[in-house]
Amino acid sequence: MGKMIDIDINVWNKKLRDKTPIEIAKWALALSENRIVTTSFGIYSSVLLSTMSKLDKDIRVVWCDTLYNQPSTYAHASELIDTYTLNIKRYQSLYTKEEIDNTIGLPSLEDDNHELFSEAVKLEPFRRALKEQNPEVWFTNIRIRQTEFRDKKDILSYSKDGILKVSPFYYWSDADLDQYIAENNLAKNDQYFDPIKALLNRECGIHFQ
Repeated sequence: MGKMIDIDINVWNKKLRDKTPIEIAKWALALSENRIVTTSFGIYSSVLLSTMSKLDKDIRVVWCDTLYNQPSTYAHASELIDTYTLNIKRYQSLYTKEEIDNTIGLPSLEDDNHELFSEAVKLEPFRRALKEQNPEVWFTNIRIRQTEFRDKKDILSYSKDGILKVSPFYYWSDADLDQYIAENNLAKNDQYFDPIKALLNRECGIHFQ
């Protein structure tokens, strides 16, 4: 992995708590030129992607495409990629969708194959993405009140490999984001569904990385 950006995140989380997302992102961008932003092109993806594209038009945008997104999500992704000229780094399973359908299938959370499905379509591609992109700073759109795991994070956190994770909109609510989208005429992916998470309050697994 790239060199670890060694800062006292407890101190900086307090300093950044009352800063705007733009101010947080600018501060973090100054730490390293080796950075990525991750997206699933989910409900509020346009908020972070529009923000980061304004501040760094060349930032690498890592998208782990599960191959099982709704047609509306692929349309949303295409729209945002074109609108913001995103520098997309797209990762997919090492298996084709047909191979997955014929071996693992599309399992429910209760199915024993769900763990295998998650590993094949999201976790392995994401580990491969981090290894190949080798970032020092990772911008993400996780927010408080999304899951129990995310409630224990903050604006800044470290991945298990020491990548500095930055969540500029961490303390924003859905209502805050909806207002921002309306005021800035941004696209919203209302029909987004993640077959790995299945439930809104469940982790998909990449933020355990």
